[in-house]
Amino acid sequence: MVTPDLVSEEDIAKLIIPDDLPDEQPTFKAYIEAKVYDKEGHLIQYHRQPMRSLTQYFLALMAIPILATYQSASINSAPSLLVNVLGLPSNAGCCYSANISWDWSIQLGSGTQAFSLSLSSLAAPISNGTGAGELVYGTLSVSYSGSTILVSVQVSNTTSTTVSVTEIGLAGTIYIQYNNGSINKYNFLFSYDTFSTAVSVPGYGMAVFQITLSFTG
Repeated sequence: MVTPDLVSEEDIAKLIIPDDLPDEQPTFKAYIEAKVYDKEGHLIQYHRQPMRSLTQYFLALMAIPILATYQSASINSAPSLLVNVLGLPSNAGCCYSANISWDWSIQLGSGTQAFSLSLSSLAAPISNGTGAGELVYGTLSVSYSGSTILVSVQVSNTTSTTVSVTEIGLAGTIYIQYNNGSINKYNFLFSYDTFSTAVSVPGYGMAVFQITLSFTG
């Protein structure tokens, strides 16, 4: 049984990895956080670091609410940013209008690779399963607090073999919902980072991975 509420801030402070530079005050901050528990539910590792590697797909996604990519009902074409970066259709085709929505997931991996703006997958994704080297992924949780978005997932190791997590990505699916009822789906990798210290999920243990996106200014 996991008992995170019994862990004091002092305990976490001993395990935390420093993040921002002393004079750093960006208007957008993103963090990766991991808490690891042994099979008795004791916190054994806490890791927190800045997310540094947002892809071009995340930047294009943020353009939808920030730049107001809404087109009037009389226009049957998409803004060039959505077409050129996300590869979405240039016009509604069969229909007069379409809505855009999206959802997210957290992907974990055991490899490493060089970052590029157009990365589409992790180097070595860890499968959702009960075998050695696999993790059982729980339901994704997305919550909001002011201008901060918290995305988290709990994973469990059902074997006696430790699983080492070295990379993490924020993945997502963009949906185009046409007014005739049809839906098209497009999958993207919105971020890719490697952990400065590997996160080791012990045999029969579990971990919670969280990505925090905070907007200010």
